[in-house]
Amino acid sequence: MATFDCLAFDADDTLWHSEDGFHATEMAFYELLAPFAPTGIDIKAALTATERANLHTYGYGVKAFGLSMVEAAITISQGQVSTDVLAQLVHLTRDLLLAPVRLLDGVPEVLQELAQHHRLILITKGDLVHQTRKVTTSGLDHLFDHVEIVLEKDVATYTKVFRDISVQPERVCMVGNSVKSDILPILELGGHAVHIPYQFLWELEKAEHPPVSQRFGELKSINELPEWIHGIVSQTGKA
Repeated sequence: MATFDCLAFDADDTLWHSEDGFHATEMAFYELLAPFAPTGIDIKAALTATERANLHTYGYGVKAFGLSMVEAAITISQGQVSTDVLAQLVHLTRDLLLAPVRLLDGVPEVLQELAQHHRLILITKGDLVHQTRKVTTSGLDHLFDHVEIVLEKDVATYTKVFRDISVQPERVCMVGNSVKSDILPILELGGHAVHIPYQFLWELEKAEHPPVSQRFGELKSINELPEWIHGIVSQTGKA
């Protein structure tokens, strides 16, 4: 069976749950801040704006999110938020950091099947310590030939990653839940990409979907991935 030179996977919300935890924490944030927010203030918009402004300073991940929540709470309340609420935000952040990895249905079986014929690599962005912990406790790390934790997922980053592992982008298939981070850069580089949406999507990851093509697929579940990969290989005679 002809194969891609490698299949690259995103981690959060592709292999295991992540954004549902952020979503639940956001809901708690809105409830905690409501008594301190002036009339007419959109708490959700204010938090998103703070996260966007902090991206280049804090990067991605739970710690960045926690810092942005504290900053947004102080800004929204005009400094009136109580220390008790700030302490609760810290505890919510800690709970997210310490939450166990919860694999999505079918992930171990699909990866084990694909690993029989393909080189698998993992490319995830976020806090190095937290992402490393999730990878090592997921029970999946032995299936990946290479793991890369990056600061950003863009064309320049992917180009460097593929160069470092001696793979041509055109011979890669990337699988992920974010069109912005996992799909568009890979398609721009000439590779294949598979989008598998998750039930929640962070506001800053939203992007317009490209049209479905031979190099881009939309699946409902990772369980459909082996058949899609086989179909591409069969159509091209190589991949």
